[in-house]
Amino acid sequence: MPQRIISAFKRLPSWLRNRYAITLICFFIYMLFFDRHDLISQMQLKQELGKLEENKDYYKLQIEQTSKDLNNLLTNDNNLEKFAREKYLMKKPDEDIFVIVDDKAISTTPKTMEE
Repeated sequence: MPQRIISAFKRLPSWLRNRYAITLICFFIYMLFFDRHDLISQMQLKQELGKLEENKDYYKLQIEQTSKDLNNLLTNDNNLEKFAREKYLMKKPDEDIFVIVDDKAISTTPKTMEE
């Protein structure tokens, strides 16, 4: 039995019989598959990073749009009144409000307050 192992070891290329090469190969295998930062984890983290970058761009655009809307509302009283009437269904005391709801937009329509 030991003779068989020795003959198999001698058939290996000389660079594989070197103990440093064996150590490096074991180290790379460990780093690729068994380490906390293995190859699969790195690929998953890279995908998550890409999704987060997309979200970052989306939210930056939303912040810019909201800032423009806020500036527009604060500088013009007519726009403020229009926004309050459309978004929050506010009204003057002598007015009646009729809300027309599309079937497609039922989930996004704000609720009315009963007086």
